[in-house]
This record gives sequence, structure tokens and C-alpha cells, in this order.
Amino acid sequence: MSQQMDWYLQEVERYEELGFLRKKTLMEELDIIAQRFPHHLAVVEGNRRLTYEELLQEIEQLSTGFLSLGWQQGDRVLMQLPNTIEFITVLFSLLKIGVQPVLMLPSHREVEIDTVAKMVQPIAYICCSSYLGFQYECMAAQVIPQHKSIRYIVTVGESTIQWPASYTHVTVDQLKERNYSLAISASPHYRDTALYLLSGGTTGIPKIIPKIHEAYAYNAFASAEKCGMTPETAYMAVLSISHDYPLCSPGILGTLFTGGKVVLCQTSSFDEAFHEIEKEQVTHTAIVPTIASLWLEAFEWYEDLNMSSLEVVLIGAAHIEQEMAVQFMNTFHCKIQQGYGLGEGITCFTALNDPVEIVTSCQGQAISIGDEIKIIDELGREVPQGQLGELVAKGPYTFGGYYQASALNAEIFTKDYFLRTGDKARITSDGNIQIVGRVREQINRAGENVIPSEIESFLRTQPMIKDAAVVGLPDKDLGESICAFIVTDGQRMERDEICSYLFHIGVAPYKLPDRIIYVERLPFINVGKVDKKKLKQMAMESEASMH
Repeated sequence: MSQQMDWYLQEVERYEELGFLRKKTLMEELDIIAQRFPHHLAVVEGNRRLTYEELLQEIEQLSTGFLSLGWQQGDRVLMQLPNTIEFITVLFSLLKIGVQPVLMLPSHREVEIDTVAKMVQPIAYICCSSYLGFQYECMAAQVIPQHKSIRYIVTVGESTIQWPASYTHVTVDQLKERNYSLAISASPHYRDTALYLLSGGTTGIPKIIPKIHEAYAYNAFASAEKCGMTPETAYMAVLSISHDYPLCSPGILGTLFTGGKVVLCQTSSFDEAFHEIEKEQVTHTAIVPTIASLWLEAFEWYEDLNMSSLEVVLIGAAHIEQEMAVQFMNTFHCKIQQGYGLGEGITCFTALNDPVEIVTSCQGQAISIGDEIKIIDELGREVPQGQLGELVAKGPYTFGGYYQASALNAEIFTKDYFLRTGDKARITSDGNIQIVGRVREQINRAGENVIPSEIESFLRTQPMIKDAAVVGLPDKDLGESICAFIVTDGQRMERDEICSYLFHIGVAPYKLPDRIIYVERLPFINVGKVDKKKLKQMAMESEASMH
């Protein structure tokens, strides 16, 4: 808890007293469920299968292996693994002995590894030697020598590098095969930092999110309950499980803590996913709208597959259009739960019994009755229900601040310790949260505030437009102008045609795009979030080349 603030410790104690937090570590929670369902399948990856009992055995072997390297409670390690069984066994082995993994995404490269390593001073880097054609160990060999704190390299798969003698290199299989007799002396405390997530910000400097054991466990339990998970659940992870959403909302942790089965996919490809749904009788999965769109397009090619087991598809990270959501539910004969959440805290989902109008227009309600949510104006005053403002929240699983970022932490909490999400939202009359964009993302065009997500929704109703993203650009006359990036199947319309269409469906004149740029695809960051910073840069470069 050394990185947490005094007020945060008081909040944690309060949630313990109220019965939300169970005073158990993540490993203790897995132990409890494994005792109940030792012979249940816990995790499947391709043809590899582990029961809960077998999973615990692998974790025990790896834990003693890591201890034999001299790793100690409180040490930090960079962990960059894809959706494999080793992700789960390595993760829980580290959690068991109190070593804190920093979860890097498989898509991260030298710049991110270098930046994060400077910030957290890890003792080790854990990776696959190579995966899906990328040589992670070769990349590590370029970056690691710049960081004196890193002394250990652990790989999944045989090493492709001859590491200097100053490093200890070992494979995961070697750690498991050795017959160590080291006892695990002391378990971490349930209030200790369990792991670190990376924020999906666009600043270029990652923000590092500490998650404590008992609070992250509660996040998993509460999400799993909201999404109807049971010991019969089969959850398919198609997004990288280094992200909070497929890791813990409810993700693989929510599935494991309810005794269900985790099915791991290498990619979000419909070919792999559809066959896994049939083979493993998948009941739940979590995707983003762009993947939902691709799955819809591909469905007719796979109509011979039996995907009737699919019950619930969680859709988050970006808004899904009503027409697509209805089509998805009708095509896959499943329910959709739209969600919203931050690694820092606050997770929301629509309810399983919500009507389609709510599922497609809202992000639902918080997963815990312990969550407190307010919508505030620029001065921090709570606004009347239904009005727009910034969403602020606190609850049993809200974090206490970014790692080593005291200046930033002073800004992101209100005086009464609500987390400022930076998201512009309203609370509807039936208590659902509606996210409309980022507080700072709104475009001020000639004194009128324009919400980009609103214009994007209107643009997507045009039959020729497959996707759209709207950004504001500096303009000497208007203050900001509206620039729309549009994806089509190749057809192009003039700006006048697009504006005429928008005007005729009722869009106010001041909301019409001042500029249209056609792109083959939109750039993304994090899980399904459009990289608006990149789009602005593209627009500025395009404008500069015209002069």
C-alpha cells in the first residue's frame, strides 16, 4: 500500500466494514473456487486443457520456480504475454508470491517497454520468444540492456537469443520441471498491490494503474454477477487479456472466480472465434463494435456451424449503433450487454433483462450498490438528472491514484475523493448512464458546443458510410472547425452531398462537417477506441500539404 494515499486506506477499510471487500488475495479466491470444483475445466487453449486442480498444480510449480530465482514480495516484473495458458499460470504464480506484474499489451513495442521500464524499475521481463510471427525476445534484446534493474529474462518457448552472463535466462517449462523444495513463506496482504494495468491514454506516456488484491477480486465478482456468470459459464477471451475489460470485467478472473471455463483465442478473427464457440460451447464473450461488425459480415459464411450455445455478448470500449446491435442479436440469437468502464475504477453494464432501446442507447448501471456516481459541471457542482456533465465516481474497486504520479493524482480526484473520469455523460430518468464523449473532446465551433459522437452516429446512418470519426481542428475564424473522417467501400461523396443528407435528417447547420477526409480504416488505440489524436495529426498534415 506504499503507493496509496492515506485517504485511500480509509476508503478501503470502510468498504471492508460494509462487507464489499472480502479480505482475500486473488490467489486465495482462486484456491477457494478450485476446492469447490477441482475437476471442472478451468482453461482451454486450442487442444490444451487444464482443470482447476491441474491449474493450481502448475501455479504451485511456477511459484516455487520464481522464488528459487530470488524474487521477493514487492518486486515488479514486466509481463508481456498473449492469450495463452501461460498468461494465467504465470500471472497467478506471481500473485501467489507477492511479485507484482506490470501487464504490457502484446501490441506494445520498444517505445512502450522502454518508457514503462524507466517508470517501474522491474527486475525481470517475461515474454514469449515469438508469437504470431513477432520476435518478442529479439525486441527485448534491443531494449533491456538500457535498464540496469532488469536482471532476469523469462520466456515461454525456447530462447532464440544468447543472453550475456550478466542476465539469468530461464524458460517457463524449465521453471516447472525443476523439483524445488522451497516453501512459500509469506503470502501477500489482501491490501497489497496485486498488479499494474496500463491506461489507454493518448499522451504517449502511459499511466500506470495499481490494483489491490481484494478490490480487484471484488471487481471480478460483481461484474460476473451482473453478467449472469455461473459454474456452467464458458467465457471466450478474444481481446488481449492484458486489458482490464477481458481480464476482470468480468473477463477471465470473473469466470474463474465463479467456477466457469475460460476459452482463450489467439486473435479476434471470426474464423477462430466461431469455431471455438461451437467446439467449446461458449456462452459468454466480450468484444468491441468493430469486431461485432466484422462478425456480422462473416456470419453467412459459417452458417453450418452450431453457435446456439452463445447467450451473452458484452460490447464495450465504444458505442454500438442500434441497428447493428439489433442485427447482431437477431443473427447470433443472443443477448447484448453494453458496458462502460475504466481500469482506474467504475464498471457499468446494461442489465440482462433490459429492453433493446436501453441496451443500444445506454451503458447501463454500475455493477455494485457500493458505487457512487455523480454528474458534475465545470465548477464541480452536481447537475440535475438528465443534464450533461462530467461523470465522477467512487466505489469498492476504485483505485487510489496512478503509480508515482502525485501531480496527476491531485487533479483526478474531487475534494470528496470521487474519480474524475473525463467522460461527458448524463444519467437518464431510469438511472442508466449515457456516455456521449470526452469532456475535453467536444468541439467549440463559433461558440456552439458540438459532441463528436453525436455527429458520428448521424454519419453512420448514411448507407454508403461504413464508419466515421469526427475531430475538432483549430480554425482562425471559427475557433474550431469540424473534420469528419469517413470509411466507405470505395465510393466517395462530395462534402455538399454529405451535409445535405445530414441536414435533411435534422442535423443542425452548426454541426455539419466543415471538412471530409476519406480513409481506408480508422486508427485505433487500446480496445476499440478510435485514436483521435492520430486523426488530428493526419488532418493537420493533409492541410499543410495543400498549401
